Amino acid sequence: MERIYLDNAATTALDPEVLEAMMPYLTKYFGNPSSIYSYGRESRMAIENARKSVAKILNAHPAEIFFTSGGTESSNTAITASVRDLGCKHIISSQIEHHATTHTVEYLYHNGEAALSYVKLLPNGHIDLEDLENLLAESEEKCLVTLMHANNEIGNMIDLHAVGNLCKKYQAIFHSDTVQTVGHFPFDLRNTPVHFITGAGHKFHGPKGVGMLYINENVKIKPFVHGGSQERNMRAGTENLYGIIGFAKALELATTHYENDSQYITGLKMYMMEQLQKQISGVSFNGDPTGKSLYAVLSVSFPKTEKSEMILFNLDINNICASGGSACTSGADQGSHVIRAINNNPNQVTVRFSFSKHNTRAEIDQVIAKLKELI
Repeated sequence: MERIYLDNAATTALDPEVLEAMMPYLTKYFGNPSSIYSYGRESRMAIENARKSVAKILNAHPAEIFFTSGGTESSNTAITASVRDLGCKHIISSQIEHHATTHTVEYLYHNGEAALSYVKLLPNGHIDLEDLENLLAESEEKCLVTLMHANNEIGNMIDLHAVGNLCKKYQAIFHSDTVQTVGHFPFDLRNTPVHFITGAGHKFHGPKGVGMLYINENVKIKPFVHGGSQERNMRAGTENLYGIIGFAKALELATTHYENDSQYITGLKMYMMEQLQKQISGVSFNGDPTGKSLYAVLSVSFPKTEKSEMILFNLDINNICASGGSACTSGADQGSHVIRAINNNPNQVTVRFSFSKHNTRAEIDQVIAKLKELI
């Protein structure tokens, strides 16, 4: 069987048009963007054109867009700067954030730099907005609220405007990890009450190792990475020239084809849900897959048996790529903190399937047939 790739929330295949846009900057236009001669000026112009393109797509100002190595660096920068530069001494987050957020807030908490509270979760894995408001209202310190736009494991989405308006009401700083949604949903940052958002090129058919951080123009922070004066003195280090070109091109393509691609991928997700329910008994879904949810992610729990415990290993042997997410596993892998938080059932084995425009219904049929054998 040819390889079937259903782990697009982890990374996506590089779009051929993106590679084509990057190639001249891998070969011909290789000048250092900080150099004053023509090779350098050509590279500098390419970066600034990419910044303008990204800003236009997100409806932000180019001066609010900073290029980074990816979502992890972007979130680390925003969270750490909120505490150290913006005076946030109380962090409000959730227990189902990406580790780029959870490990950063825990570090700041254990280092004595900020208090840390976790907002309650509703039974379907959504954030309890009422509890968030209570936490904000009760806090005696300036707050940083850091909540991801779409969860990378179960797909649940928050309402950026609802959370942002609560933050505005209580003068809190709002950072949202939008790595799973930049390139997958339209953004209008001029009209969204958020201080920081993040993006990573490899989540929407761009290159790995390049990301962005949006910093609202009303927020002034100090550099997180020190050294040179790149990114307007905000992020030292020679720019990832061809990565930045690729990021901008991938975002442009994703935006252009958003309507068709999102509709098509949603169809694949719903088809897989239907077929799993029809053909495999005892299957259940985590989060809110038919509600406020990322259209590319489906978290599935299967009854735990001797066979299903080895499901990821057996899928891999059969050339099917998916990722885990069980609440409890043996060995070094401690299982998924997200699944533990919302569905701590040791009698289930969880698999995340995530889709892209390259997947087909025929592939899903093959995966379902294989799952029936393996469970």
